[in-house]
Amino acid sequence: MPTESGSHDPERLIRISWHDNAAAWTDAVRQRRIESRVLATDQAVLLAVRECGAGHVLDIGCGEGWLCRSLAESGIGVVGLDGTPELIARAQAAAGADYHLLTYEEFAADPARVGKDFGAAVCNFSLLGRDIALVLMAAASSLRPGGVLILQTVHPFGDTGPGFRYEDGWRTEDFSALGSEFRTPMPWYFRTVGSWIAEVIAAGFELRECRESLHPETGRPLSLLLIGRKCPAP
Repeated sequence: MPTESGSHDPERLIRISWHDNAAAWTDAVRQRRIESRVLATDQAVLLAVRECGAGHVLDIGCGEGWLCRSLAESGIGVVGLDGTPELIARAQAAAGADYHLLTYEEFAADPARVGKDFGAAVCNFSLLGRDIALVLMAAASSLRPGGVLILQTVHPFGDTGPGFRYEDGWRTEDFSALGSEFRTPMPWYFRTVGSWIAEVIAAGFELRECRESLHPETGRPLSLLLIGRKCPAP
């Protein structure tokens, strides 16, 4: 269960957690042990990409490559980037896309390193830090005119347990629901729905749609999915 993080350097701890948990995360994804993904969120992002009609997609924070491989099976050309060497190595071994080992900072500094004129840029549960403006602006610059951003994240209303406060701030995921293989907790930055929308608009996108994935039995919200279209140049 996510809790408040007391870390003074959570951005660094995010990188450490991905490094330490790369093998466990790969197994959890490929063995389909993440319930929310199996029930709804995997199909939600796949449907959004297919509906936009993009033939060339950039997966920002591709991890071990699940989304890249799934889109490639539909005949979509995909480029994936991620800053964790252990995850990119696993993605490359499974093939399905053109993968780049790049941190978000490196991508933001030079988006053209991964190509340009993409029809869609996807951030699928991959924006965990507080400062995401530069990577979203880099995503916009990598898109062709009229290209779309598809951003899926944990639904802000999904966890309202004791002590929950609906306000932006750091939380911590301990991965306890996924087994003992996960060695290192991960900080992540919680945003309200309004804050997510503000980030998308500030990065140069016109918000076109907001979708919500729900648990099919309980009706509990699982994910928030935002679709934004790149604004024309002034």
